[in-house]
Amino acid sequence: MSPASFHGAVLFADISGSTRLYEVFGNHPAQEIIDHALSGMTRVAERHGGTLVKTIGDEIMVRFASADQAVRAAIDIQTGLRDGDIDAGHPLQVQIGLQYGPMILQHGDLFGDSVNVAARVRGIAKGGQIITTRDTVEALSPALAARTRLFDVAAVKGKAENLVIYEVLWDEENVTRIIRVGPSLDVGHRPHTLTLLYEELQKRVDAGSTVTLGRAGTCDLVVLSPLASRIHARIEYRRGKFILLDQSTNGTYVLTADGKEVFLRREELPLWGTGFLSLGEPAREGAPHRIAYSA
Repeated sequence: MSPASFHGAVLFADISGSTRLYEVFGNHPAQEIIDHALSGMTRVAERHGGTLVKTIGDEIMVRFASADQAVRAAIDIQTGLRDGDIDAGHPLQVQIGLQYGPMILQHGDLFGDSVNVAARVRGIAKGGQIITTRDTVEALSPALAARTRLFDVAAVKGKAENLVIYEVLWDEENVTRIIRVGPSLDVGHRPHTLTLLYEELQKRVDAGSTVTLGRAGTCDLVVLSPLASRIHARIEYRRGKFILLDQSTNGTYVLTADGKEVFLRREELPLWGTGFLSLGEPAREGAPHRIAYSA
C-alpha cells in the first residue's frame, strides 16, 4: 500500500508507574491490570471516532480525523480512570500527549513530524495530565479551546522555533472559569491595542496576538518577581476584548480604574480602560512589580 498523507490528530496514552505495578503485584497480575486499562482506553477512543494504530508496551497510539475528537477522547480517558468507568482493577494514572497536523499513513502505522511531536509532549505530561501544542489548540472548536491553558515553551532539537505547549484541563474543578466584573465593553467600541508598561519597558498587544508574562526569559514580558511563575499569565484578543488568563501558582491581581481589585487563579478576566495588574501579589500602589495597562 502506498503512503497516504492526511491531516489528523494522533494521541499517545501511557500508563504511569507501570514498573511499580510489576514490583508490587508480580508479572502476570500486573500485566492483566495494564491490559484491562489499555482495552478500556481503546474503547473510549473508538467511541470518539479513534482508530487504534498500535499498542506499545503500556501505551496506546490512536489516530483521529479531528483535534476535537482526540481531545474529547483524552478527557474521557482521564475521567474514566478517575471515576472507575475504565476498570483496570487498580487505581491508575495516564500521561496523554496529542498533536494535530499532517501525517503519513502507511501499512496501518503513522509517520511524520506530528507523530514525533505527540510523542514528545506525551513525555512532558505527568500522570493525570493531557498535553498538546498550539497547533492543536488552534484546530479546536471554541468550547474545547477554552479548556486549555499555556503550559510551557520548549526548545526542540532540529526545529528553528520553540514548541508552544498547552495543557488540556479535563477535571471540571480545574477548568478555567470566566469572571465577569465591572461594566461590559461597548460592542460599538472595541479596542484593537492594549499597552502594558512595566518599569521602563512598554509592550503593545494587538488584535490577533498573544503576549505571555512571567519569570521565564522566553516570555514576551519578563517580570523578575520571586512570586511570579515561569509562565504566569497571558493576554490574548478574543471577540473584540483583551482577555487576561492566569495559569500560575500564586495567582494574578488586577486593580481597575474604579479601585476594585480582582484576584484570579487559573481564571480569565476581560481588561478594559486602564488599571494595574501584579503577578502573585496585590497590585496596590508601591507594589514593586506592578504593571500598568491601558486598552
